[in-house]
Amino acid sequence: MKYQLKDICSITKGAIGIMKADGGQYPLVALSDERRNHSEFQFDAKAVIVPLISSTGHGHASMKRVHYQEGKFALGNILCAVIPIDEQQLNAKYLHLYLQQFKETLLVPLMKGAANVSLPMNKLADVEIEVPCLERQLEIIALEDEAAEYKNELEEKLMLQDGDVAKLRQEILREAMQGKLTKQNPKDGNAISILEKIKAEKQKLKKEKAIKAIKEEEIPCEIPSSWSWCRLEDLCLKIHYGFNASAKPEKKDVRLLRITDIQNNQVHWESVPGCDYSKSDLENYSLNENDIVIARTGGTIGKTFLVKNISVKSLFASYLIRAIPSQNISPEYLKAFLESPIYWKQLYDAAWGAGQPNVNGTSLSNLVVPLPPLPEQNRIVKKIEQLMQLCDELQYSIQQSKIENEKLLQGALRDALKKEEMVTA
Repeated sequence: MKYQLKDICSITKGAIGIMKADGGQYPLVALSDERRNHSEFQFDAKAVIVPLISSTGHGHASMKRVHYQEGKFALGNILCAVIPIDEQQLNAKYLHLYLQQFKETLLVPLMKGAANVSLPMNKLADVEIEVPCLERQLEIIALEDEAAEYKNELEEKLMLQDGDVAKLRQEILREAMQGKLTKQNPKDGNAISILEKIKAEKQKLKKEKAIKAIKEEEIPCEIPSSWSWCRLEDLCLKIHYGFNASAKPEKKDVRLLRITDIQNNQVHWESVPGCDYSKSDLENYSLNENDIVIARTGGTIGKTFLVKNISVKSLFASYLIRAIPSQNISPEYLKAFLESPIYWKQLYDAAWGAGQPNVNGTSLSNLVVPLPPLPEQNRIVKKIEQLMQLCDELQYSIQQSKIENEKLLQGALRDALKKEEMVTA
């Protein structure tokens, strides 16, 4: 049988300004899933909480969630509590499931307004819902509980699979840095010749430094005999800190690349702000093709970005360190090293600071790098790209499984509720 909410429920607006939550003993229901706390309660009941304003605003009607709350609780003043008058007629959990499943067709269309889109309480009161017998309501609630349990179990398995993919990526890079990913070819020569070429390159630029010997205890693993251990500074023409400047969003002629602009190994240059600069700044801090920048502080410490296909003029900010690779090595290979477990272990050992970890240019310069002959560097990079693409496909499949899992379970519950409507129609 169908009833309007006003005939079987009380509908009461929340009375607490959400920002006035004082951290008391009672939960305060707001728009998000997370509960705040308040020292006074407004309700002591089993209630369905409906938002009275759009979750996105700006002229767009939307509702992310309908809440369920029971016991003593406070309620924000931009929501209302819908409480069944007779629990033997209407179970509050059933009402929550019903309104949550059909909110897009029952509630969202009632939201009106230009800038501030809201749901009038009198319109909410007129909403009509299907109310089967209490026994059937409890069966539907049990179905939802069972589906939720199954969903959580499946999501745990998918999360483990997701974690396994992340481990697989690191294992690929570990094997790559140990020479186990590709076959050795004697025709490639050895890595010592590369270091000699880089030494000559630095002599021409007057940037040569004495190569620091690598102690046996610094070597993290075995590598093929044609490879050499060297330090990061041995492979780079320069390693130095970035440009100390303030971002100017209104400026765009010269950008200022920051740590926050680097996401998932990508930079959306159109959103990178500009900055004030001098001729000297342009000479010293302009980014070029194949430069590698490294985050040196905070939660993103060690994150790297290889500059490729840069189409704008950009400097790099002071919380980044730039490494300019020699022309005699593959920058893609060096980037692969800077994502490998061998790199991360050394980086964290060299970092200092508890709350805000940091790493300096000297520590980065001293990192030991396994260096293969150039032809093998290129083969390793190609093999890594192939295997990482397979990892991407596997991760995408896992994500799609999560989405399909959610759709399947929600669909089963929605079908049960719709079937009830058809039976009683």
